[in-house]
Amino acid sequence: MKLIDADAVDFQLLNALQEDASSSNLSLAARFGLSPATCLRRVRRLREAGWIVREVALLDPERVGALLTAVIEISLDRQDAAALDAFETRAAADEAVQQCYRVSPGPDFVLIATVRDMPGYQALAQRLFTTDANVRNVKAFFSVKRAKFDPRVPLPAPALSPPVPGPSEAASSLRS
Repeated sequence: MKLIDADAVDFQLLNALQEDASSSNLSLAARFGLSPATCLRRVRRLREAGWIVREVALLDPERVGALLTAVIEISLDRQDAAALDAFETRAAADEAVQQCYRVSPGPDFVLIATVRDMPGYQALAQRLFTTDANVRNVKAFFSVKRAKFDPRVPLPAPALSPPVPGPSEAASSLRS
């Protein structure tokens, strides 16, 4: 993966794609005043350089049906590199685990897991926590309401010059 510098237009494209990755190349080009070929080349370059890792579809949880989301704190008995790596590998590989973070201070890991129901959580707990002799403490919090979910990564605000006013905007600014 080669590193590239990103300019203000690249950041605008990245923000737009984080908002809706299904946007067509033509609509992106028109939105940012680029030719379709230039827009396609820029997005391809960002993808090849590793700025865009993958594109996914976000499903409506209400359509999927009842789900149980758990925020889980895990403390291990041993925190040596091998023990941390082993637990992290197991947790990240589990289908129910959506996010896995090593954290400090406090617990060693925080997991975000989504399961169908409480028996699904019990099965997850059995797979990841009960059978692992190194897991010392598990503290689970169950979501009662999701107020916000946004997978976007914050990007620097592009430093662009202000847009050039059109004829009607220029006339109205002369009147004020």
